[in-house]
Amino acid sequence: MSDKIESKYKVVSLFSGCGGMDLGFKQAGYEIVWANDIDEDACDTYEKNIGPINRGDIAQYDIPTFEHTDVLVAGFPCQPFSNAGSRKGTSDPRGMLYEHTFKFIDKLSPKAVVFENVRGLLSTTTENGKLIDELVSRLEKDYGYHVSYRLLNLSHFGVPQNRIRVVLIAIKNANYIDHVFPEVVDDKDLCIEATLKGINDKLPNQQELMKLNPQALHYGSMIPEGGSWKSLAYDVLPERWKKIRDNMAKYHYPNFFRRYARDEIQGTITAAFKPENAGVWHPTQDRIYSVREIARFQTFPDEFIFEGRTIKSKYQQIGNAVPPLIAQKIGMQLKSYFKNTAVTELKRSKIESTLLNVNQPISNQKISLSLF
Repeated sequence: MSDKIESKYKVVSLFSGCGGMDLGFKQAGYEIVWANDIDEDACDTYEKNIGPINRGDIAQYDIPTFEHTDVLVAGFPCQPFSNAGSRKGTSDPRGMLYEHTFKFIDKLSPKAVVFENVRGLLSTTTENGKLIDELVSRLEKDYGYHVSYRLLNLSHFGVPQNRIRVVLIAIKNANYIDHVFPEVVDDKDLCIEATLKGINDKLPNQQELMKLNPQALHYGSMIPEGGSWKSLAYDVLPERWKKIRDNMAKYHYPNFFRRYARDEIQGTITAAFKPENAGVWHPTQDRIYSVREIARFQTFPDEFIFEGRTIKSKYQQIGNAVPPLIAQKIGMQLKSYFKNTAVTELKRSKIESTLLNVNQPISNQKISLSLF
């Protein structure tokens, strides 16, 4: 039985992107048996670093058949729920892609389900109410899972950026549901300087920078370390920014052109990666971060190479990804759950077998009598 417990657990991955979630589970010792994504560039990256992936619209694929599936992971598209996206929710066709996860769950009956998404998921509504409540209800009532979801700042778990995401985990055993999330860590230096230590031009993707327009470069170069557009004198601002500065409350106090200081934790790496709306400026150099540098913030190892037809695509792949480190930590927690459950089931089986033998009629039991 111990060999069975130690064997690799099987993962089915939906909306896999370039493979952040899958890489984390692989690092935790899992085997990815099926993956899918529609983005060709992301699929190129996935195959370069992780393995085969089924390309194209998930709706066009027959659900695979496996002897068993341990974990189904799904990071269904977040743009419909994101503040940085359209916020159209389920009225956006992409906002209904989560329905495919239930088709897979229905057929594969995984032992555990892991969803990851932006915090906007919690406020997204459908005709039945909040989407998050619908997801939980269906997992519990239709499939018998016990479900827990949390809004996590991933920096609390060792990811070097203030990235806030919803993580939902569903398992079959209620006794373990409070123990499947990773523990908070507080002994790791997550500042930008520490995160980018050792970066050099020989690393893959390090010399790839997204091109900016001259105006963006002009204003970005004037922002001091630790500052933003608010650090600039009023008279150097373009007219559009002056109007915003004159009525900050109306525009919800935007913080354009944020340049984090070396001793700060990086803000959220987004797929949009717009220099105005995201803190993507290098602390000390007059440029934005390279592809390799933002991969560091997302905890991709330096040997993980990003493919794609454009540099912009590589930024998008990384911004859309689940940081492998948080996926690895979740994978390790689930691994402990699987092992403990297997041991418990083995003990229960032995006890039931013993009780069955004890309760058999005497005529069916083998009894040896010694005659003297």
